[in-house]
Amino acid sequence: MSRSTIADIARLSGVSTATVDRVLNSRPGVSAVNRQRVLQAARALHYLPSEGMTVLPARPAQVEFFLPYRDQGFLREVAERLSDFTRTLPLVSAAILHDLPDFSPSALVAAFDRIDMGTRGVGIVAVDHPETRKAVGRLVEAGIKVVTFGSDLPSSARAAYVGLDDRVAGRTAGLVMGRMCGRMCGRIGLFIGQRSLQGQRDREEGFLSVLAAEFPDLAPLPSIDVGLGQSMTEAQTEALIAEHRDLVGIYCIGGGRNGIAAALARKPPGRRPFAIMHDLSPMMRRALAAGVIDLVIDQNARLVAEQTVIRLLGAIASHHALLPEHFIEPRLIFRENIPK
Repeated sequence: MSRSTIADIARLSGVSTATVDRVLNSRPGVSAVNRQRVLQAARALHYLPSEGMTVLPARPAQVEFFLPYRDQGFLREVAERLSDFTRTLPLVSAAILHDLPDFSPSALVAAFDRIDMGTRGVGIVAVDHPETRKAVGRLVEAGIKVVTFGSDLPSSARAAYVGLDDRVAGRTAGLVMGRMCGRMCGRIGLFIGQRSLQGQRDREEGFLSVLAAEFPDLAPLPSIDVGLGQSMTEAQTEALIAEHRDLVGIYCIGGGRNGIAAALARKPPGRRPFAIMHDLSPMMRRALAAGVIDLVIDQNARLVAEQTVIRLLGAIASHHALLPEHFIEPRLIFRENIPK
């Protein structure tokens, strides 16, 4: 443990020692702004434990996970991995998975009412919304640790986030798109599934920033909001290609991947735009192998699941409000390096 003190954190963050104490011990009564100031100061002073110092609970703990995985290929695989991994861990006494009907805050908040009295920590995939953040705050105040995965709630009381640095993932997609399109001038189509997910907004921002700074000859079209109508993306992709003869690339930020791939599969190889997707689902694996799409930026469902469980157990064992930040490194998967 570092020699920094609560008084040091208070001086650096510009708040009282009482406020620092409330933040570090997950107590209510602190604004989101002051909470972020305190946690940033604590990280800067190395007050929070390092990755190697994170401990696990002394006794088995019951955990729960909330995610809409039935109609989401990547999340379905994460759910399966969560179930498999928790069964192998003696420190998990029980693991309960909740399949939410959708990403709405109301669905998550309603599901929280079913949390078992013996649960000590929950993992969630959630949209960044005031109701979601309030619900997470209530859980933490009740002594239940919360870890987000897949998409973050950075201004909430969650203890840790497991997943990509999505802004970096978006910038990576922009760099590959620009390099692969070379010196061509043309349009880039973007599809976004859930703009309310922090991760997808970050990907979009990162992608657009790289194109604007380094590839000005590539003109991104307004993002097509897939939302809940993901079955329509096949027709939307067909219309996009028909309308823009100079379409040289498609970036699917999240949602509607199968429909996009189905539309691209009907185009002659020489007429297909360069296509980048996220997450290696079985459908994306087949599309890569067939040359229908060109790159998948994958965050490894197995690793997301395992790290979510480990980080949740670490949060339960720790008396700190926030665990050290640790992102999952993205895998860039082309047709020639599809993992077995």
